[in-house]
Amino acid sequence: MAKKDKGDKKNKSSKKKENGERNASVSVAVTQVARAMRTQLSRGLAESGLYAGQDTVVQLLAEQDGLTPGALAQKLGVKAPTMTRTIGRMEAQGFVERRNGDADGRLTMVHLTAEGRACLDTIVQAVGEAERLATRGLSGKEVKQLVKLLAAVEENLHEQPAKI
Repeated sequence: MAKKDKGDKKNKSSKKKENGERNASVSVAVTQVARAMRTQLSRGLAESGLYAGQDTVVQLLAEQDGLTPGALAQKLGVKAPTMTRTIGRMEAQGFVERRNGDADGRLTMVHLTAEGRACLDTIVQAVGEAERLATRGLSGKEVKQLVKLLAAVEENLHEQPAKI
């Protein structure tokens, strides 16, 4: 029986990684990191009464107050029914209010309340703390590279629908 060439073994290993093994580990890692970031952010936001995800609504409305629920959903990359539920919950909590946006009352605009605006500092602190914890031990250059790589991954995922 002839000995196998070590080069063949390396070739098979790299082919496995190219054909999905690498992708599975990337998807698991990204999912776990996203979950951990969301958990950390939730801890930081708990004091304000906001839930993770609501912080992005407050930040967007702070930049551009008076958006329709559809515009909010589009800008945040969520479906309209999800945004409608989020707005309803945030309205009940006192962070946002809905107002008629036109004379006949058919257009609804979402605005921050004073209580919603008061949460901005808490949001900035919670996001900053989550990012500090997440990037602890990484250099500034590594953080920039990570952000660049994650942006490339996101762009790749938006380019083509997944083949099942």
